[in-house]
This record gives sequence, structure tokens and C-alpha cells, in this order.
Amino acid sequence: MSRAQQPSRRTVLAVAVAAAMTGATAPAAAAAPRPAADTEDPGRAQDRPVDYHAWTTYRGWRSGTAQGTRAVPGRRPGLVIAAPAGRTDYTDPHTGTTATWEYATWTSPEHRLTVPATEVVASWNAHTPDGTWIQVELGGTYSDGTDTPWYVMGRWAAGDQDIKRTSVDGQTDGRSTVWTDTFAIDDAGTGLRLASYRLRLTLHRRPGTDRTPAVWRLGAMGSDVPDRFTVPASAPGLARELAVPRYSQEIHKGQYPEYDNGGEAWCSPTSSQMVVEYWGGRLTPEQLSWVDPAYADPQVDHAARFTYDHQYQGCGNWPFNAAYAATFDGLQGVVTRLASLTDLETLVAAGIPAITSQSFLKEELTGAGYGTSGHLMTVIGFTAAGDVIANDPASPGDEAVRRVYARRQFENIWLRTKRYNASGKVVSGTGGVCYLYFPAHPTSRQRAALAAVGVR
Repeated sequence: MSRAQQPSRRTVLAVAVAAAMTGATAPAAAAAPRPAADTEDPGRAQDRPVDYHAWTTYRGWRSGTAQGTRAVPGRRPGLVIAAPAGRTDYTDPHTGTTATWEYATWTSPEHRLTVPATEVVASWNAHTPDGTWIQVELGGTYSDGTDTPWYVMGRWAAGDQDIKRTSVDGQTDGRSTVWTDTFAIDDAGTGLRLASYRLRLTLHRRPGTDRTPAVWRLGAMGSDVPDRFTVPASAPGLARELAVPRYSQEIHKGQYPEYDNGGEAWCSPTSSQMVVEYWGGRLTPEQLSWVDPAYADPQVDHAARFTYDHQYQGCGNWPFNAAYAATFDGLQGVVTRLASLTDLETLVAAGIPAITSQSFLKEELTGAGYGTSGHLMTVIGFTAAGDVIANDPASPGDEAVRRVYARRQFENIWLRTKRYNASGKVVSGTGGVCYLYFPAHPTSRQRAALAAVGVR
């Protein structure tokens, strides 16, 4: 569960959603699909109110506008600093330290959304050696032809010695706002949408070195999920369970207050670590040497530290979790939305678990034993009856993490965009948000499954 006792961008988005509903007679309809302006993935038709697009190929990196960066070919194409475009001073808001950095930039081509969006979440995969870090920005064009400002979607490093990884609060133009990791139209009821966007990368390094960040994937998920308290029921189609490690967040309660105190605040990094280890990601004793040796499952403490957002003051920043997963050799991670449990079945059939985000009252998910305003868990399979098998980190111990949840209950709490909280107030649901972590070089079956759910 993600900082349930404190106001967050989820809470603020819920207020905005409720306000947008006032006086509305029907939810805004999703616009008809239209082709993308860039051509890295030509001919991709969207049959869902979600458009995930990423730059990952040598051709894609070369298609952008570079100032001091260069595209690197090979088995895993990427972007690095070639010759710095200049120097800049950055004062870290969380330490007060000012340092000078060399930088270079890359700006993507315009991506015209197949679904003009009310929300956009960027995510990235990168390697940042000591003395380097990256900034990701989004700038777009509204459906009325006017432009957004350039919004900072994250300042990120794999470590925390050079800068403190951070989101940036207070970004708005009165029509859209960035809530931690999510760009959102302020009043979707007006019909305003984001029609297209560009992403801008700024790569930083300490002056006088030849070190460089390397970015392998940069993308964003735009969506316009219709307002809904319930979703249609899906038919079961798969019986399979993946052997994903099981870790409890609750056994870490009270650990490392500087990283949000463990326990219910660590659902996201605990889920991330489960899936990282499913794919073979392991931490060395040296990497874990900072963790108190009395603590069980020290890799969960490590995941919390290295997903922690110092502005949000929590570990639930969605793209920071995906970026953390991609720091392990041979892995990549994205944040997207899925359309149904059928999508999850498609992924599980190919051996890919998914980390889902949902919120619910205690009585809405039989067997959970708790209610939450925001929680991450890992879907690892389906029973013969079609019910969801989940590794739920909100369990008293590792042995209790595996749960079976009723299919109809699970799909509704995960896919809805609106719900009633314990006070009877209308608040938001995530509308199918999930993290997907998968190999850097997927099998043909895995590629087909990812493509089927809109990830390439």
C-alpha cells in the first residue's frame, strides 16, 4: 500500500476526477484511433483506450534531435553522451548541494497518440554509472492545437550518492498538471486531451570524465480510459501458475524510516523484487552489505531504497520501479495499462507475470483481509476456474503471500476508474495500471504476448 495515510497524487487525481463528473451526464468517449505520426512501429492499430509507445531501436534513436548525444548500435541499441552540449549547475532540493554537470540532450520525434489522452506516464530503462544521472521531460500538443510546457517527469539515477532521485511538484499550466509521475488533464469533462507528445532526455555527467549514462528504452503510456465503476466480466481462458518468489512487505515494518518505514509503504518495491528475481536478477552480498544483518529478505530493503522518490517521500513512483527493474542485467521494464484479465492471461501464458495497481474496500476483495487506497501486487497465474493467483505482499509473512482472489472481484477493483471509499465519497481507481518486467531479448512467444497487449 502506498502512503495511504497521506495526500498523494492519487488522492489529488481522485478529487479532480470527481470534480470533472459534477454535472456530467455521460463520460467522454474515446476518440477514434488514428495513425501515429512517427514510423518506428508503422501500421500499429489500437483497439484499446491506451497507447504505449517507446524508442528502443538504433533507427528510433537516430530519428530524434541530438545535441551532444549519439545513438549506439548493437544487440541493445541505446543513447549515450558523445560530446557535451554544455554545462549546468544543479542544486539538489533534498540535500541543498549545488554541483556543476556536463550535459547532452535528445528529443524524440513527435508521437501522435492513437488515443488522445487524459493521462500520460513516461517510463525508461537506463544505466547510470557513478557520477551520472538523467532527466526525462514531456512536452505535448493539446487537442485544440496549443502546446503544453515542458514537464519534468523524473530526475533519476540508479544510485543515490550523486543526486537524490526525485519527481518534481508544482508543475501546471492551468490545463494540465504533473502529479508525481502522471501527466493529467485538469478537467477531462471539457473534452480537452493531449493529442501528441515529445520526450526529451538530458544526460548528465561530472565534468572531465568520459562516463556516460546509457538509455535503452524511453517511452510513455497515454490513455483515455472511460469513466466506470464496474467493467464487463471476462471469460476464463487459462490455467497456469508461474514460480515467482514470495516476499512480504509486512515483515519490514519499521525498517529504514528514511525510505518510508517499511511495512504497508513497501508494496511496490516488494512486488518489483519478486519479479526481478523471477527473471534471475540477484543482488550480491556487497550490494546488500548496508542492510542490517538482522533483517530478513534484505533485498526488499534494497529495492525500497533504490526506488525511493525523495519528493514523493515514498517507494510507489511507478516509473522509478520500472527503471529499478531494468538496472538488473538482461531486464527491461515499462509502465502501462491493460484492458482486461484476458491481457493478463496472455502474458502469463508466455511466462510473464504482471504487477498490478488497485484500490478497494476490505469487503470488495474476499480473502484480502484489508482495504487500501492504493496497493501493488503480482499476478502470477490463474486457477482452472479462472480465479486470479497473486503474490500479495500485504501478508503477515512470506509463507502467506500466495493468494487466490475471485476473478470477478479482482478484475473490477483493478480495471475501474472510479469507486466509493469508506466514507461514501467518489474517488479514483487506476484503470488497469501495471508494471511489466521482461527480458531485454524476449523469445518470439514473449514478443507476441507483449505486442498483443500493446508493448513493443
